[in-house]
Amino acid sequence: MQHRNLGSQGLRVSALGLGTMGMSMAYGASNDDEGIATIRRAHELGIDFFDTAELYGAGTGSNEILLGKAVKDFRDEVVLATKFGFDMSAQLLSPGFDSRPENIRKVAENSLRYLQSDHIDLFYQHISDPDIPVEEVAGVVGELITEGKVKYFGLSNVGPQYIRRAHAVTPVSVLQYEYSLFEREVEEKILRALRELGIGLVPYSPLGRGFLAGQVKPASEYPADDMRSWDDRWQGENYTYNVHAIEQLKNLADTKGITTAQLALAWLLAQGEDVAPIPGTRSTKRLEENAGAVDVQLSAADLARIAEILPHGSAGSRYPAAMLSSFTTD
Repeated sequence: MQHRNLGSQGLRVSALGLGTMGMSMAYGASNDDEGIATIRRAHELGIDFFDTAELYGAGTGSNEILLGKAVKDFRDEVVLATKFGFDMSAQLLSPGFDSRPENIRKVAENSLRYLQSDHIDLFYQHISDPDIPVEEVAGVVGELITEGKVKYFGLSNVGPQYIRRAHAVTPVSVLQYEYSLFEREVEEKILRALRELGIGLVPYSPLGRGFLAGQVKPASEYPADDMRSWDDRWQGENYTYNVHAIEQLKNLADTKGITTAQLALAWLLAQGEDVAPIPGTRSTKRLEENAGAVDVQLSAADLARIAEILPHGSAGSRYPAAMLSSFTTD
């Protein structure tokens, strides 16, 4: 497994990480034993970067507890990232925000307990809070770093000016943002700012919530507790367009003897040494497939062909308008 440096504060992680959200929510019924087995197999494959959040346990800590249990025997060999910033008493699809200093500290203490750790390697603000200046947020995380409870500061789902303001108070090592062949918004302004400031990028949903893995069905065929049942990209004409794009990507992948998912992850890895995607999966077989992407070399012709197939990303919005409106894009 290859490794990459993210930010300028010393954070070093495997080129591919593992997102654990789907082991607890968003993709239908899950099984803890399966999730733990997948996390431990990831470690065996050299993956040492694991992503969770308070939100993924709906405030119960279940996803962090799962991750902490899985890595207990090799905690010092891995980087654990978690997040704060939501009001967990609110509805998940129309959440409130809570980045008050006292809540950041409360979430940190809970996460330390759930993860069975004396420190959080990477602590992200999951989403901006319109009532709390980012300078105040960055200051509190800086205090946690000084106290040894947190090693590195990260942001998520925010734009260039917000990043600059935070970075001026406490150095930001990483921005987590949706980025894939399907979702390219980060390229226009955000990626340029990250590179100017020396901040790494951690793409979430790097396989388009599974669409880029090539095994999909229309929204109506997913259960109600699977977010793909309401995702705009799985609906009507959007779905038809996206399936056609996947078919073309598969044809290209076939010529290289790789899978569509490996092609999509290799494309992301080719965007820069400061990019470390965190594909999520519950399956050890899918995990092993994803890990193989680090060995894929894409030629200039391959990259040009991918650009022809998906010049601007997918058809359909990545989130409902109400959720997107809560993201800070400036």
